[in-house]
Amino acid sequence: MQNQLSCNQVIALMSFYVEDKLNSRLKEYVDDHLRNCPECRKVYMQSKKIMPHIISLTENLNDSEYQTKQYEDFKLNLSAYIDNELDEHESIRIKKIAISNPLARKDLEDMYTFKRLLHNSFDRTKTEWKNDCSKTVMHKLTDNATAAKKDPLTGIIFGFSALISIIVLGFIAALYF
Repeated sequence: MQNQLSCNQVIALMSFYVEDKLNSRLKEYVDDHLRNCPECRKVYMQSKKIMPHIISLTENLNDSEYQTKQYEDFKLNLSAYIDNELDEHESIRIKKIAISNPLARKDLEDMYTFKRLLHNSFDRTKTEWKNDCSKTVMHKLTDNATAAKKDPLTGIIFGFSALISIIVLGFIAALYF
């Protein structure tokens, strides 16, 4: 593995890094990247703030007073709600649960924060890819323009030389056969 990690690789490893679940060598590579990349360091700080809440929620779910059937329904429909896949009636029901249940509200806030992080990472990656693609296209256009600018006189001279060579070879062959 290279000593340098890309931003995409660091973002993909971020949750493992925050939870200290990376091997020491990979952890050093992520540490090095975070020291040099302010954007990834910002994502790390946000992830570091969110991760304890997510862990505590999963650990405390069983003894929470807000653990109800309504909350279970909320959890089942949370992803669909975030992605606007529910009908109007179901969306209103999910909103009511989120308003009345602090645990559901926290889950909803965490999901929106996580969605924003993913969206920002995707936008950054898309921009980086677009720049890379633009550079590639520009290089190809420059190469094609350079190839098209070759002197037409060179082609004429080459063709004329080839024609003379064929005539001379034909003449020589006719003399010897």
